[in-house]
Amino acid sequence: MSALEKTDLRLGVIPLNDCGAMIAAQAQGYFEAEGLNVTLSPEASWANIRDKVSVGLLDGAHMLGPMPIACSLGLSGPATPMIAPLSLNLNGSAVTVSARLAEAMRELDPDGMAARPRTARPLKALIEARKARGEPPLTFAVVFPYSMHNYELRYWLAEAGIDPDKDLRLVITPPPRMAARLASGEIDGFCVTAPWNALAVAQGSGEIMIYAAELWRAGPDKVFGVTTAWAEKHPNTLQALLRAMLKGAVWADEPDNRAQLGSILADLLQAPVEIVRQSLLGAPPYALGQPGTPSLDYIIYHRYAASFPWRSHAAWFLTQMLRWGQIGPDVDIAAVAEAVYRPDLFRIAAAALDEPAPIVDEKVEGAHAEPWTLDEATAPIRMAPDIFFDARPFDAAQPARYAASFEIGRLSPK
Repeated sequence: MSALEKTDLRLGVIPLNDCGAMIAAQAQGYFEAEGLNVTLSPEASWANIRDKVSVGLLDGAHMLGPMPIACSLGLSGPATPMIAPLSLNLNGSAVTVSARLAEAMRELDPDGMAARPRTARPLKALIEARKARGEPPLTFAVVFPYSMHNYELRYWLAEAGIDPDKDLRLVITPPPRMAARLASGEIDGFCVTAPWNALAVAQGSGEIMIYAAELWRAGPDKVFGVTTAWAEKHPNTLQALLRAMLKGAVWADEPDNRAQLGSILADLLQAPVEIVRQSLLGAPPYALGQPGTPSLDYIIYHRYAASFPWRSHAAWFLTQMLRWGQIGPDVDIAAVAEAVYRPDLFRIAAAALDEPAPIVDEKVEGAHAEPWTLDEATAPIRMAPDIFFDARPFDAAQPARYAASFEIGRLSPK
C-alpha cells in the first residue's frame, strides 16, 4: 500500500441506520487494518456536518446524497467543492404521519389507505376538506432542503396532486427530533431515515404511509463525502477509507450480521435495541397492522452495486433541484454530476479488494420491474428491481426534459 498522508481522522455521522457501513468499519476493525485511527463524531444536524467538513473540523462525513452537490454549487452556504466517492446505502427511509392524521385519512378514503403502495391520495382528500373548513395547512418535516427525503416526499405528494409549496408547510427538523415533534403535535408528518419512523410507530404516535423501497425500489440515499481539496491532498488516505468502508458495507449486508449491527447502532442512536434491529428489516411487526414481509432490501448497504456512486443518481438529484426551483436551467447537470460523484475513485478501491464494480458511470433509473443482471461490470452484478411507484423512468441523458415533464413543480405550466 502507498504511504498514508494522514492516519488520525475524524469523520462525522448523524444517528441513523444508514451510517451502518461506517459503524461496521469501526466496530470490525477495518479502519485499523488499513492503518487508520478513526474517530466517529456524532453530529446534531446535517448543517453541522456541512459546516464542519467545509472548514476542515471533520475530515469527511456521512452525507445526504445531494449535499456534496449543493455545497459544490454554493446552494447551502459558501461554495465548497466536494466529492462523493462512495454510496453508503440504498433505501432506508419512509414517510410517516401522526396516528391522528392517519385515522382522519382512513375515514375519508379507506380504499386509498388500504392500497399498497399507498399514494398521497387520502392526504389530498384531507387537505381539500381542511381548506373547505378554513383550517390552516398541515406541517410536514424533512431533514434538510437538499436531501433525498425532501425530494421523495415532494415526489410522492405531487403525484397525488398536492403542491408541497402551496398546500402544506414544510419545515426542517434533525432526524433524532422527528418522533418527539410528531408526538407533541408540532408536526403532522415527516420523511426521515430509520429508525425514527419505527420509533414513532412503536410509541403509538405515528403510522408509516410509504417506505422509500416502495417509492423507488432501489433509490439512493446517503454517501460518504469529503471536500475536493481534502481528496486531492490525501489520495492514499482516501483510498484506505474507501476500502475500509466497502468492507464495512459487505459486512453490514450479511443477514447474520444485522442483529449485531442493530445492537451497535442502538448505542449510537440511544434508541431501544429491538426497535433498531427491526428497523433494519422494515415492515416491523408493530407497524399498526401494515402489510409487508420483513426484508433486507428495506435498507441495502452493498448488494446490487449499492456502494457505487452512480452519476445517474447525482443527475436525478439535480433534476429535483431544478424541478423545485433550487437551481436554474443554466446549471450543467452532466458536468456537475461528473465533478461531484466519483466512480473512478470507487473502482480503484473495489479493484484492490477484488470487488466487482460497474464499468459504466450511469444507468437508466426506474427501468427494471424485475431482478436483473448488470453485465457492464468487471464481473456480472445481480441487481434489484428499481422502478418508481409511478412507473416513470429517468434517463440521465435528458435531465431538463424529465424535470419539466411533471404537472407540479416550478417548471410546470401553470
